[in-house]
Amino acid sequence: MKTYFSILIVTCYVLFTIASAADINNIPDSQWRGPDRDGVYPEAGLLTKWSPEGPPLKWTISGLGEGYSSPAVTENSVYITGMLDGIGYVFAYDLQGQLRWKSDYGAEWKKSYRGTRTTPTVFDDVLYIEGTQGDIVCMLTRDGSIKWRRNVFSEYEGRSLRWGLTESLLVQDDIIYCTPGGKEHNILALNRHTGELVWSSPGNKERASYCSPRIIDHNDRRILVTMTAESILGLNLEDGSTLWRHEHKTSYDVNPNTPYYMDGQLYAVSGYGTGGVLLEISPDGKKISEIWRDSVLDIQMDGFVVVDGFIYGTSHKKPAWHCLSWKDGRIKYTNHGIGKGNVILADGLIYHYSDNGTVGLIEPNSKKFNLLSSFKISAGTGEHWAHPVIRNGVFYIRHGDTLLAFNIQN
Repeated sequence: MKTYFSILIVTCYVLFTIASAADINNIPDSQWRGPDRDGVYPEAGLLTKWSPEGPPLKWTISGLGEGYSSPAVTENSVYITGMLDGIGYVFAYDLQGQLRWKSDYGAEWKKSYRGTRTTPTVFDDVLYIEGTQGDIVCMLTRDGSIKWRRNVFSEYEGRSLRWGLTESLLVQDDIIYCTPGGKEHNILALNRHTGELVWSSPGNKERASYCSPRIIDHNDRRILVTMTAESILGLNLEDGSTLWRHEHKTSYDVNPNTPYYMDGQLYAVSGYGTGGVLLEISPDGKKISEIWRDSVLDIQMDGFVVVDGFIYGTSHKKPAWHCLSWKDGRIKYTNHGIGKGNVILADGLIYHYSDNGTVGLIEPNSKKFNLLSSFKISAGTGEHWAHPVIRNGVFYIRHGDTLLAFNIQN
């Protein structure tokens, strides 16, 4: 009887803890580059080696149209965008790859590098998508019907970019955060249930720069962090007031990599030879200072992962794989045998999706490069630019009009 009550108490405590954490965090079911927007997927028991043909293929979907967006994967569905005849669509599939519905949300990008860019953010029974033409749309996940829509160009004087808005919306609690890049309405907080304005910030009055923002918790202060055309910005989450700004210029104003926060420090990086910078945030969150700067690891739009105090990713101007020390910004080693590409992390290993279509499984080792397995993606169209996603032992890769799902559960 004593054992029974002990088990009951522990079970109730675990359930209460999980429920409490969900209430406190109130974060999406699926979003850009994982639960914390850092490229890390909380998986376990995954394969540590693949056959030369790759892990087992579960299914393939074709006909998505033009696009570079990643899938948003929940416990029972896969949502992904694509452009057909100039119109952006959200496609909803079950976990067996069967189409449930598709719904259009507005005009998409028909100029250079045509197609959709942003990953849907799924929250409870709705999803949110931002189109390249300034449309922010809230859809019901059950059937794709539109609950509400806003256009940040017409309503908030947002400004278009060379390659269109490319921001995967940040949603937390009851708020959506987005960057229309207007001179007055530079960064917005919208009510996620209605789309109504909560606050507007002038930021640094610069255009957006393809960056998907994140929220950091710094000494009991919550800060919205993003990058605009020439700046790394920290904003007070409550009212949008600017806490600090650090100059960060790059070619074409391209700053698409979401910054990374750890132990009171923030790392931000861009391509075209600009590279990265590590900033120290003051204890009160109101000031920043530069610790080091590195131009070798100049990540264009591929993201990076941080493991045990080291930054892993591929450079843009001179494509190569690099391991960089978080502490001092020094390159630990470089490998030229692997191409430029996207990186994510799951179950202690790095997944690299190269621009040439090669997928590699890499050990995060600060002393030497160790490629464990690799295979080539042949299905699909266009550039290999979409960031992969892992959920419940399945590895999802989008290549143009095609989405592939591989079983990587051990």
